[in-house]
Amino acid sequence: MQIMKSAEDYLEAMLMMQERHGYIRSVDIAAELGVTKPSVSYAVKRLREAGYITMAEDGHITLNPSGQEIAERIYERHKVLTKLLVDLGVDEETAREDACKIEHDLSVETFDAIKKHMKEHHQTA
Repeated sequence: MQIMKSAEDYLEAMLMMQERHGYIRSVDIAAELGVTKPSVSYAVKRLREAGYITMAEDGHITLNPSGQEIAERIYERHKVLTKLLVDLGVDEETAREDACKIEHDLSVETFDAIKKHMKEHHQTA
């Protein structure tokens, strides 16, 4: 199933919050992504309807397996691409921002080649 870049960003942010805090709340998503609470409400509704997340009565959000899978894939891409860019001499903040722009558009083949290159490079370095 094709998922929009913005949905991937939301799922990735949710995974990062889950790892950082142990929970996910809409207000934290808004702060993390720099978006309005109504935007988060709309996105959360769409992600819930698509089966990527569930929302408890207390407002806490849980990634479902399909949402978790997408979030982990995007977050891995983000971390690997950030590391690659930093290794190339890009400052860390710019590297993170650029990785976020690139992570959605790379083919699986290209990303796998980058991962392989990084693994080989760091084993010999």
